[in-house]
Amino acid sequence: MDAIQQVGFPVLGIIAAAAVTFYVVSFSEIREKSFREFEDAEESESGGFKYVSSRERRARRKADKQKPNKS
Repeated sequence: MDAIQQVGFPVLGIIAAAAVTFYVVSFSEIREKSFREFEDAEESESGGFKYVSSRERRARRKADKQKPNKS
């Protein structure tokens, strides 16, 4: 019984840590995706969903920053 405890508890701990890590990463990816979809929906003139790649979004933001302010 002592050998099972010495091996079993660390293995169960590793499995539990892996499961928690998997769920944390999954939920963060879902949240990030929903934020991207929300931003894309706001940017769309037609109100529908339009996929914009992250490269294109970065290019738009960079162009917006470089525009001279006419105030």
